Amino acid sequence: MRLVIARCSVDYAGRLSAHLPLATRLLMVKGDGSLLVHSDGGSYKPLNWMSPPCTLAIGEPDDDQREAGVVELWKVTHAKTADQLVVSIHEVLHDSAHDLGVDPGLVKDGVESHLQRLLAEQIELLGDGYRLVRREYMTAIGPVDILAADATGASVAVELKRRGDIDGVEQLTRYLELMNRDPLLAPVAGVFAAQEIKPQARTLAEDRGIRCVVLDYDAMRGIESGHARLF
Repeated sequence: MRLVIARCSVDYAGRLSAHLPLATRLLMVKGDGSLLVHSDGGSYKPLNWMSPPCTLAIGEPDDDQREAGVVELWKVTHAKTADQLVVSIHEVLHDSAHDLGVDPGLVKDGVESHLQRLLAEQIELLGDGYRLVRREYMTAIGPVDILAADATGASVAVELKRRGDIDGVEQLTRYLELMNRDPLLAPVAGVFAAQEIKPQARTLAEDRGIRCVVLDYDAMRGIESGHARLF
């Protein structure tokens, strides 16, 4: 992983366009080829990013760019969509590379892991006609608990928690933003599923168009009759 702290501006060009004006930011280049642009805020969520498969080309600025103070130009191009993230670097304050080795991945606690398996086996709890695509669907920023398809065949990303709070909604939102950039998946709907969902989390999820599902863990294990409650 390469970490660069630099004064830079950032432009995203593709299906959507976005501009980040000149400021000091953290540029994170991961071993999978992805590039993430972070500020000193916003928790884990990057300001902008490009997910793999993509290529990074570092080049010299043209005369006009050099006069504007640009010393290096990063162009990250997505292999499938040709979307491009352009980072205009004015000053490098820090540049380091680190080998993180092979990550073992997120280890969920027993209940969350069991919930994931049970819901995958009982995917119809999400609605008639739903089918499982796969568990632990990997993205550039981590695995989505369940990728499913609804009765129309549209993609649905499911995030599972024992107790659903705002952090879980933010996590699913981040996955959805990334997955909806993939033309093979988009449009991707979101389902936030948990044994208990806090009122603030439900409000945030519904505001973002994410459906909430409260799961009856005992009923799913066959201990007593019951159904998932949809809100």
